[in-house]
Amino acid sequence: MPSGVRIGCGAGFAGDRLEPAVDLVERGELDTLVLECLGERTVAAAALRARDGSGPGYDPLLRRRLLPLLGPSARHGTRIVTNAGAADPLGAARMAAGLARDAGVSLRVAAVTGDDVLDRIDRSAPAWEDGLPLEAHGELVSANAYLGADALLPALRGGADVVVAGRAADPSLFLAPLLERLGWDPRDEHLTASGTLVGHLLECAGQVSGGYFADPGVKDVPDLANLGFPLAEVGADGSAVITKLPGTGGRVDTMTVAEQLTYEVTDPAAYLTPDVSLDLTGVRMSPAGTDRVRVAGARGRARPDRLKASVGHRAGFRGEGEISYAGPGAAERARLAGEVAVERLGGRVRTRVDLIGDTSGGSGECRLRVAGIGPDRAGAEAVEEEVTALYTCGPAGGGGVRTRSTEVIGILSTTIGRDLVEPVTTYVGKGAQ
Repeated sequence: MPSGVRIGCGAGFAGDRLEPAVDLVERGELDTLVLECLGERTVAAAALRARDGSGPGYDPLLRRRLLPLLGPSARHGTRIVTNAGAADPLGAARMAAGLARDAGVSLRVAAVTGDDVLDRIDRSAPAWEDGLPLEAHGELVSANAYLGADALLPALRGGADVVVAGRAADPSLFLAPLLERLGWDPRDEHLTASGTLVGHLLECAGQVSGGYFADPGVKDVPDLANLGFPLAEVGADGSAVITKLPGTGGRVDTMTVAEQLTYEVTDPAAYLTPDVSLDLTGVRMSPAGTDRVRVAGARGRARPDRLKASVGHRAGFRGEGEISYAGPGAAERARLAGEVAVERLGGRVRTRVDLIGDTSGGSGECRLRVAGIGPDRAGAEAVEEEVTALYTCGPAGGGGVRTRSTEVIGILSTTIGRDLVEPVTTYVGKGAQ
């Protein structure tokens, strides 16, 4: 059993940078690299893409992420764990195995499925957001339970080099490799809490190394353009050091770690995950060298009886239009244009009007943005049409129109019984039998 493990985060959301992950694998001496790429709306959008055939059910950037990573990860013995499978983990795993085969790299790839519970969700269950039944919000397009580390462990114990899941909880992506490599008992609430703390600190990638933290003149961060993504050195006792690679931009200190510690935490004494109820109130942070912070003191209590589920529903259509005005009286003309557009729309959609740029009445440029949301696409397209018509229907001097309309996917939260969620591990590529 190793005395410690090095685990890094190469992505904190679907659109994150690609290069820092490669740097972590090449120089980080990592056991595991985690790519956390899934948000609530991300998986719902993926489900719609898969349904209408407009794109893959997995993260569209996953191919580009994996291409430069598979060779180095095989060479350095670094496993990759990701939730970028979104609504199609099996399809994503097959794609990854194909990339490895084409590159001449021998990797065992596993897909973890079972988070899709659209056919099992209780549609009469109340949504956390407003207490109304899920079914009262219109057509449901997705429902995904948050899988925990126990769903990922079989793939890791089965020797997978790449594990692709769907809606696995963010910290669980990190906890599972720690449980497997360090031989921790998942029933040990202290160690599970310690591993979950590490996952929570790393899960947003560059946030903890200074990215989202940066605020010029208040919280300065050096070389932000070359921000290094974080890694953790985790001991068998659950203690950990949060750090980043030398020579990268950003900063890791008690301030950046403390800010990430409280990120998205409603109750610091009971941060609920599929694996544990995490108590952060006793966490201690101390400097351990340049860009190194030691963390300890997480406590855990029994995991929740039910799993959180994220539910996507059709919530109407949004239309947007922008047009610019410049020169003397630009702001007054932009303001009048907005009033005309809203009057013409006549309440067909809920509207919002914004003036961007020089609104002081000077001679600079002022850009008008009109947005409207309604139950059907026709209302959204009406916003586009009315803003475009301002070219010649006044006021004077409008130009640079841009418009678009999109479907709005709403997100609701509820819970589902653990007995209704059945994770499955499927191997593809090398040793798929």
